[in-house]
Amino acid sequence: MTSEVIIDVQPKEISIALLEDKSLVEYQNEPREASFAVGNIYLGRVRKLMPGLNACFVDVGSEKDAFLHYLDMGLQFSSFEKYLKQVTSDRKKLYPIEKATHLPDLPKEGSVQNFLKVGQEIMVQVVKEPINTKGPRVTCDLSFAGRYMVLIPFGDKVSVSSKIKKGEERSRLKQLVQSMKPKNFGVIVRTVAEGKRAAELDQELKTLQRRWEDAITRVQKATEAPRLLHEEETRTVALLRDLFNPTYDGIHVNDADIFQQIRDYVGMIAPEKTDIVKLYNGTVPIFDNFSVTKQLKSGFGRTVNYKRGAYLIIDHTEAMHVVDVNSGTRIKKENGQEANALETNLGAADELARQLRLRDMGGIIVVDFIDMNLAEDRQMLYERMCENMKKDRARHNILPLSKFGLMQITRQRVRPAMDVAVEESCPTCHGTGKIKSSFLFTDQLESKIDRLVNKIGIRRFSLHVHPYVAAYINQGVVSLKRRWQFKYGMGIRVIPSQKLAFLQYEFYDQKNQFIDMQEETD
Repeated sequence: MTSEVIIDVQPKEISIALLEDKSLVEYQNEPREASFAVGNIYLGRVRKLMPGLNACFVDVGSEKDAFLHYLDMGLQFSSFEKYLKQVTSDRKKLYPIEKATHLPDLPKEGSVQNFLKVGQEIMVQVVKEPINTKGPRVTCDLSFAGRYMVLIPFGDKVSVSSKIKKGEERSRLKQLVQSMKPKNFGVIVRTVAEGKRAAELDQELKTLQRRWEDAITRVQKATEAPRLLHEEETRTVALLRDLFNPTYDGIHVNDADIFQQIRDYVGMIAPEKTDIVKLYNGTVPIFDNFSVTKQLKSGFGRTVNYKRGAYLIIDHTEAMHVVDVNSGTRIKKENGQEANALETNLGAADELARQLRLRDMGGIIVVDFIDMNLAEDRQMLYERMCENMKKDRARHNILPLSKFGLMQITRQRVRPAMDVAVEESCPTCHGTGKIKSSFLFTDQLESKIDRLVNKIGIRRFSLHVHPYVAAYINQGVVSLKRRWQFKYGMGIRVIPSQKLAFLQYEFYDQKNQFIDMQEETD
């Protein structure tokens, strides 16, 4: 299996696509100014206690207050609070964590109002991003994640991933990390640490410890809450930290700065693999070049087609996601409806596993498969779904089909489900149903070019249009594009873009910065 990561960096957003055997399986899209990412640590202020829920709301600077449950305060909350008071009592000299004392663990049956009060400042970490009307969910059980291990302040244990099966390797890693970890820290050793040398683990441990020291230093100097103390790595690097494996065939990115960040990161964790990080300089948009745009258009939406006319209908509600499997225009097999239902359901299981990763659907997912009479067919479908979901990094649980033919799946949810608009609104009529003649569209483009060159003074730029329009502009020996170049200068480039609607257009300057030419009334 070949795996490639395609990263599209735009002025306002970054999109990341993971391809397996050229098929799109994961997609992330985030505004460049996005905040409240999972992993960020804040100095927050308790806004309101909710004894009935045994929880409180914490102001971390978001539009909605963050939710903190008593069970998320962590067993070492009392030790943390005492240490924070010692840190903030002296603004000049940082109190070392090695000298901090351990207080008794928080009782499991305790109440939030016995340990917190309104206005109190506490350190919290985001574990779930704001979803719909809910604010972020936070915890006081802080952790700093690296590629090989996770550092936990005020922990005292060294745990090794259960996915490392060899007893000798587990013992080696545990003893190694135990000997190098600083006092008053716990460590979780991740699966990818298997077989790694002591020098590599020690280097990352020191890096994670520096992050903790930077965060606690900001607490010492903070004059008021809320305040950001530690920001999770950039989305591209954070994704690679969790996803990267030596079997990757290529990481393609279209921005020089992000390219250098990724190359440095890969060089640190796998020096022999730095050559797979490649800077894309093509004129065609990077997602179009790797067929990501086409797969996005076909992979999202309420209806998803898969094999031989069969399709899924996916509906999202506040409480759960509901998936209906339909055989559509499939031709029934000669050996009857049961075989046809089984083949349709198995294909649906393959596509659904991809859709869960692609859309990052979380919470409760209920799937209505086509009814099957044979118990062995239902068991085969359940096993197929379990096998497909092994590639999914998110924690999940799958139940066998119920007597109603429904399969229930729970999947970890830490951010809103990904949604990509696949229906294009008309850029010309804006829903009125009336547009100018399409023959006048090129005249409209030429007037924009004339204004750009002769009034604004930008002589080198790119015009992005729908591929059909680009083909029309470029056709012929003396094409429309060539005539524009003779008239307005050779700095005009026409680039086909699959993400644009039929009569939509966008202008970009030499630095790939968007030029707003929609201010005039068309």
